[in-house]
Amino acid sequence: LLGFGAMVGSGLYVLTGTVARNIAGPAIIISFIFAGFASLLAALCYTEFSSRVPKTGSAYMFTYISMGEIWAFLIGWNVILEYVIGGAAVARAWSSYLDSIFDHKIQNFTATHIGKWNIPLLASSPDMLAAALLIVASIFVMCGAKVASWLNHVFAAISMGVIVFILIFGFILADPKNYSAKEGGFAPFGFSGIMAGAATCFYAFVGFDVIATSCEEARNPQKAIPIAMAISSS
Repeated sequence: LLGFGAMVGSGLYVLTGTVARNIAGPAIIISFIFAGFASLLAALCYTEFSSRVPKTGSAYMFTYISMGEIWAFLIGWNVILEYVIGGAAVARAWSSYLDSIFDHKIQNFTATHIGKWNIPLLASSPDMLAAALLIVASIFVMCGAKVASWLNHVFAAISMGVIVFILIFGFILADPKNYSAKEGGFAPFGFSGIMAGAATCFYAFVGFDVIATSCEEARNPQKAIPIAMAISSS
């Protein structure tokens, strides 16, 4: 559940529609298969390291032991950057969906009372809702491992329920005409679109490495960590 809760997020709920519409079309199914296979190979590498080096630190610790301090320093900052971008993306996606439910009143209120900015590569106005979400999540994490683990289990269970709901109604409401040649076929963007979609869909699998940071908390890390990482990524 730890790895599943870390992986299931905006990468699955947001990127799926974007990739299907703009990059791969209905062939996004094949894109997810390629991305999942690449993620599974990466997970197998992590399981090998975590079983040999059952220490907290994930990729930083593995690099420190195998390659030295300088490379571990670079990898450590890359891991921090990964979690910062991942947390920001999830918070931004969550606030965007909630804002759309309220007919963008939250964004309009922020733009009116706080202001806008014209900075390249940034949103037109600050997302206070996403910032508040990150602060609340940080408070839960600071409450301790038990609280954070319990919260992760709750949201992982909710995510599994949502995925089952989407699968059931997806099969019920699916229209075979959308796969016809008139609509562009199963792969309207060709094989290049499938591979480009796979590169984007790989983001949906990011997070399984969080299991490696829990090596010292496992009762039998040589056995439990590889099994948990392989199951969660597959």
